[in-house]
Amino acid sequence: MPNRPQPRFPEPNTEPYWEGVKQRELRFQSCNLCDEVVFTPRLHCTACGTDDLEWRTSAGEGVVYTYSVVRQNRNPRFADLGAYAVAYVDLDEGFRVFTNIVGVDDPTQDIECGMRVRVAFEEQDEGEYPIPVFEPA
Repeated sequence: MPNRPQPRFPEPNTEPYWEGVKQRELRFQSCNLCDEVVFTPRLHCTACGTDDLEWRTSAGEGVVYTYSVVRQNRNPRFADLGAYAVAYVDLDEGFRVFTNIVGVDDPTQDIECGMRVRVAFEEQDEGEYPIPVFEPA
């Protein structure tokens, strides 16, 4: 994939997430009051509203919930990319992430709902934060 936009700080909701990405960790939050898993990062629990959240590190494994293959893109940075897959992946810890599926020969044939995947970190030529993507497990 081409270089992607990088986060800008200070940003209180996502900075711990991105610091984890620099360390090749996929982080999520968990509520200390009701045990709800919280993702995407935020300052409060989406179930009970408390701000008593803690950061945890995912094992980075899950299944493809759904996906789509992008065959055309008008953005010049993606022009030479060819077909690529975007997907929702359900992580074993109980949260869903929007991502890319990489490491397949043909995204139109080699991906299916329910397939096991694991996180990988795509380095960027510009910027210090790699991008979490998923590959077949």
